[in-house]
Amino acid sequence: MTVDYSWKLAARLDSLRIRSEMLYSVRRFFHENDFLEVETPLLIPAPAPEEHIEAVQAENWFLQTSPELCMKRLLAAGYQKIYQLCKCFRKGERGGRHLPEFTILEWYRAEADYQDLMGDCEDIVSRISSDLGVAGIFSSQGGKISLQKPWGRITVEDAFIRYAGIKAAEALERGSFEEILTSEIEPRLGLDMPVFLCDYPKEMAALARLKEETPEVAERFELYIDGMEIANAFSELTDPVEQKRRFVEASRKREQEGYAIYPEPEPFLQALSRMPPSAGIALGVDRLAMLFAGRLKIDDVVAFTPEML
Repeated sequence: MTVDYSWKLAARLDSLRIRSEMLYSVRRFFHENDFLEVETPLLIPAPAPEEHIEAVQAENWFLQTSPELCMKRLLAAGYQKIYQLCKCFRKGERGGRHLPEFTILEWYRAEADYQDLMGDCEDIVSRISSDLGVAGIFSSQGGKISLQKPWGRITVEDAFIRYAGIKAAEALERGSFEEILTSEIEPRLGLDMPVFLCDYPKEMAALARLKEETPEVAERFELYIDGMEIANAFSELTDPVEQKRRFVEASRKREQEGYAIYPEPEPFLQALSRMPPSAGIALGVDRLAMLFAGRLKIDDVVAFTPEML
């Protein structure tokens, strides 16, 4: 029996209007700050072999899980500041905050690091708030989350000790890092103001540059608002030999856990040595729309979910 979803589509009109205005504000921000908007292919021969992200296969190629490999090749070709709004695809991801097809905002800066991207996040989200005519972001608790700058910052190590009573290295050894992060730490982050969770263990940052003064951690952060991850960013690794070693290690772990093994992204590795010191970030557009629209489910800020097709 065919189900009529017209009532659901009608109920999402206000949220989709907010989403549309949000995207207009994003493009205005990047245009005014001299970023070039680019489009890279959705269908690629090889995604980055991340341990717990499964790509959707399309014949002998894959739908992108992120546009990062192609965007970094543009940096290596001399592009300075670029951004992209696009669709990404991840197999098996479905829940209140997850869709197998989702919209991402990704941007890169040459001659920059992850600290610069923290400032970008503050400016972009505050600009959206201003353009929408709202004082802050809606909280799931019924109030507003302040966007007054500077936002909070906490290292991964400090967060594990403060909220879980365990060191990050110990959690990694036990194999419980992700479980503790998602169940005990994430729900406590960004409840009053946005928070940058930064300096991840090197084992959790396959494409990131390590900190010179403390090489056991990487220059990576995730942005949390109202207990929800909104963005993932890092200073880029530009050493092709080290990057290949990390890809091999990630592929080995994927094989051990029964995940598909991808071809090596050789054009990306060849270009990497020409890439300048850079930083890049991926921000979840659907999740940010949830916050500005005051919605608790990702379903409410997209026109169609997979179940409606």
